Amino acid sequence: MYLNRILNKRAVEAAEQERPVPDIRTGDVVQIKLEVPENKRRLSIYKGIVISRQNAGIHTTIRIRRIIAGIGVEIVFPLYSPNIKELKVLSHRKVRRARLYYLRDKLPRLSTFK
Repeated sequence: MYLNRILNKRAVEAAEQERPVPDIRTGDVVQIKLEVPENKRRLSIYKGIVISRQNAGIHTTIRIRRIIAGIGVEIVFPLYSPNIKELKVLSHRKVRRARLYYLRDKLPRLSTFK
């Protein structure tokens, strides 16, 4: 158990040296440049509001929600993935909860941003 924690911490430190991860909290509007491994490597940009964050060492994930063509779409990103090339916090919204799952039931305008 103790050895796993040490290995996990070293893996996180190695990933942080390669690409620093900003302080991302629930309610942040983030922009993620993700390298999509298709035939050729291309960059795909995802922009959305963070509705949850799950801390699990090297397996830490964030859930991004955005509106595409009037339909709400949620995507889970591992923070320390080598496919993520850039991670930028655009703005922060004041929230009172750790998980913003209630945005699924609200009007689409609450999940949009400028």
